[in-house]
Amino acid sequence: MDRNPRRGLLLGGLAALGILAVLFVVVGAGRVVDQLVAADRRLVVASFGLALCWLLAWSIMLRTVLGSLDVSMSVFTAFLVYAGAVFANNVTPFGQAGGEPVAAALISRVSGSRYETGLVGIASVDVLNVVPSISLVFLGVGYYATTTAVGERLSVAVAVAVGLITAIVTVIGLAWRFRRRVVARLPAGVAGLLGRLDRFDPDALEARLTERLRNFFEDIERVGTSPGRLAAAVGLSLSGWVFQAAALTVAFAAVGHQVSPAIPLFVVPLAYVAGATPLPGGLGGIEAAFVALLVPTTGVPASTVTAAVLVFRGAVYWMPVAIGGVSASALGVRAMR
Repeated sequence: MDRNPRRGLLLGGLAALGILAVLFVVVGAGRVVDQLVAADRRLVVASFGLALCWLLAWSIMLRTVLGSLDVSMSVFTAFLVYAGAVFANNVTPFGQAGGEPVAAALISRVSGSRYETGLVGIASVDVLNVVPSISLVFLGVGYYATTTAVGERLSVAVAVAVGLITAIVTVIGLAWRFRRRVVARLPAGVAGLLGRLDRFDPDALEARLTERLRNFFEDIERVGTSPGRLAAAVGLSLSGWVFQAAALTVAFAAVGHQVSPAIPLFVVPLAYVAGATPLPGGLGGIEAAFVALLVPTTGVPASTVTAAVLVFRGAVYWMPVAIGGVSASALGVRAMR
């Protein structure tokens, strides 16, 4: 890691710690610690178990998508690879956008496939996860609105999430629609810019970028021509979101409060919008987003909500970081051998 990425990661980590420190001060650190100490250990373990089910579901989803690209992988290897991908996402800024290149390299090393194929595989998983998340947000908010008045904070969060997702989908759609122009013009522009440096040969760089972009779009087309696999992948994505929502529901039960399962169903995908920040895996920002959304929707005290969120984030953030860090190291060493 060179100096600039290391500096960015350090600054992002410090910012995350600062946000968490402010959150603890606002809600009362002592009360949060008391709630965590008194938490039901069996339910905490159950929350972690549900998080493992989420990780497994999305690992099989990655395996399904890669299968449409003629990349075969066992379920166990897919689990380790996806855990490594989650690890990369959780330790780099801007969430998936920061971790996808690392995840693609890991897939390429383990499977022996092209880097572009690995990138299409992990990017397809991230894009397909958007479809069930939007559905859960609208269904969950709709159900919540039938029993409780929707507050301004929730309305703003939904609007921001939908706007951001719409913008991302629009950019992806335009890139796909004009993919031939992208392949024809983008490599020349990048090569011309980098060619000013003595380390790059503009002609060779342009040819290599053109080939990689062409392979990238061809692999996307292959994913789109497997409707059965796409349907299975979306189903696995939905099950993963449900497992995460269940893990959050159980985390609340662990700290002594029952909440309607409908609330985590839409709060979980909504809060993850905060992951698109220059923080490592959205650390700090996502926790604050969860608290901001859950306090008014559940009516539970802020300190208790924070304790439940910390249990949940331990299951879906820190546990995958531990598993993924080990698996990324092990798979990288095995692939090199």
